[in-house]
Amino acid sequence: MFGLSRKERRAQIQAQPFPPEWSWIMARTVPIYSRLSELDKAELRGLIQVFLAEKVFEGCAGLEITDEIKVTIAAQACLLLLHRDTDVYPKLITILVYPSAYVSNMPQHSPQGIVTEGPQGRLGEAWTSGVVVLSWDDVKQGAADVRDGHNVVFHEFAHQLDQEDGSSDGAPILPRRNLYSAWARVLGEEYDELRKAAETGKKSVLDTYGATEPAEFFAVATEAFFEKPVQLKKKHPELYEELKIYYAQDPEAEFQAVQPKRPKL
Repeated sequence: MFGLSRKERRAQIQAQPFPPEWSWIMARTVPIYSRLSELDKAELRGLIQVFLAEKVFEGCAGLEITDEIKVTIAAQACLLLLHRDTDVYPKLITILVYPSAYVSNMPQHSPQGIVTEGPQGRLGEAWTSGVVVLSWDDVKQGAADVRDGHNVVFHEFAHQLDQEDGSSDGAPILPRRNLYSAWARVLGEEYDELRKAAETGKKSVLDTYGATEPAEFFAVATEAFFEKPVQLKKKHPELYEELKIYYAQDPEAEFQAVQPKRPKL
């Protein structure tokens, strides 16, 4: 592929047959794949091919990288890119995968504003230097339960999207300039409400870890958007709409479409 442009190189990658074993892996480990339309499945497969051709996976703490690990992670990461004119995480170079939760020395911020120094157990991280770190056990768990609102891949790759403009501030690159005003208003108000919920113990569709800072709020909101779309749209309609515009997807409609109809009595 020497001398080809990036677009041409990617077109050649996507023209290759999608390995059947990769489809089997997704059917087994990424149940959210089954709720996509056939067109979306085809688009996702093409994105996965590019992702796996361009990104480097490294196992940590003795973990051997397998196709199951790579495809399970890539499928969820690329789901965030459907329907959008994106460059497949252009700043991302390497995905480090630990067998399970690992220890990090990076400061940990709590929703109450408390900063904890020293070694901390982590499930994942997204670095601005082009690295995502993930716990494989938590990747599997997050993918298996598509309704609990917790998905470490969605969370960390939302951070990658947020960082594409050079800053991690909860404001990713939006498709049009005139969208930033509504984004700032809605997400700012919702962030403040989640902070109040974290302080008072009030229940929320959103994980109160999102009250830590705006970047974490966007990542947590992304998890809820794809895994709790019905509840999120009902309780936070404006937030749902902003995420729907950004991600160019409507998971609430997809979720409702695949629900079994109750028999008439």
